[in-house]
Amino acid sequence: MSSIYEHIGGAPAMDAAVDLFYRHVLSDERICHWFDDVDMARQAAKQKAFLTMAFGGPNNYTGKDMRVGHAHLVARGLNDSHFNAVAENLKKTMEELKVPANLISEALAVAESTRNDVLGR
Repeated sequence: MSSIYEHIGGAPAMDAAVDLFYRHVLSDERICHWFDDVDMARQAAKQKAFLTMAFGGPNNYTGKDMRVGHAHLVARGLNDSHFNAVAENLKKTMEELKVPANLISEALAVAESTRNDVLGR
């Protein structure tokens, strides 16, 4: 069985998905403020590498682990409502890119598996 990464079209699809995802995130008033002081080109590159690995593609992710990487945000109030908003934007992105529903469910399950680490629990 092939990975989510292979199913959605590999690197070119991941590039398109992450770019569209951040357009949604940055226009979402619930969460856009978290990215006010973020280098978005660098952020998008890290996100592409992380999602590629998380979705079964090549593991070129060299970023911090989720708990360490988000600790400063948790200290500023990052919570479940923000995590949910990000997940909603991921789902919306994948739907717009015509990813099959079963793969969207798999991808959201992968995202959900990071919730406790992202939120420092």
